[in-house]
Amino acid sequence: MSVIAFVSIAHPDLALSPTIREYPNARIEVLSNSTTDPETGMFFFVIRGVDETVDDALADDHTVAEWTLVDECGSDRIYRIRHTARAKLISSETIELGGVLLDCTSNGRGWDVRVHLPDRAALSDLWGYCERQGVSFELHRMARADEWMSGVSEELTDEQYDALMAAYEEGYFDEPRDASLEDLADRLDISPTAVGGRIRRGTEQLIRATLARERSRGRAAPSDGATAGDVR
Repeated sequence: MSVIAFVSIAHPDLALSPTIREYPNARIEVLSNSTTDPETGMFFFVIRGVDETVDDALADDHTVAEWTLVDECGSDRIYRIRHTARAKLISSETIELGGVLLDCTSNGRGWDVRVHLPDRAALSDLWGYCERQGVSFELHRMARADEWMSGVSEELTDEQYDALMAAYEEGYFDEPRDASLEDLADRLDISPTAVGGRIRRGTEQLIRATLARERSRGRAAPSDGATAGDVR
């Protein structure tokens, strides 16, 4: 049974790690059309929340051999990047194991990765590969691919998932409430406004993925027993 795993990886030589640490509040994403084609040697990234000074960081980044600015819109910039031989990548190993990187997003010190692998053994092998490379590998959660694809977790960002789970665990949805937005903000180390936004957007995504989707199919959503995946 194939699995979807959510992991965080970090190492000073991971692709774009120096730039990530130089701009910890920026959001760097690997564009999906290039994540599974390492043979080209070129990858596309979108860097959000930056200005042209990020070009200097890329020029000094020892994992970047060459880069080209493809497009920019406000504080979002798209780059075509070729990595140096020193840069550490997990894409090739993932493909060797029969898997695919679904998405990769920077987290201020490394990468948050969602990876689809054929089974738990492949996940263990990828973990072992990272360990041998000295790359830290933190598994956050995992789901069976069939449940994941038929469930609603794919509709949520990791930030929305964490905010909703924190709200549920702390009693934010209870009546009367056992926790406030300020309490959740302290737990998640973000502002109350940010927590409220993530809960609101996450709830909207869940409704769109369940109630709205079921209505479009002409039947009511199940009242109980639904699952967001085999998360452990």
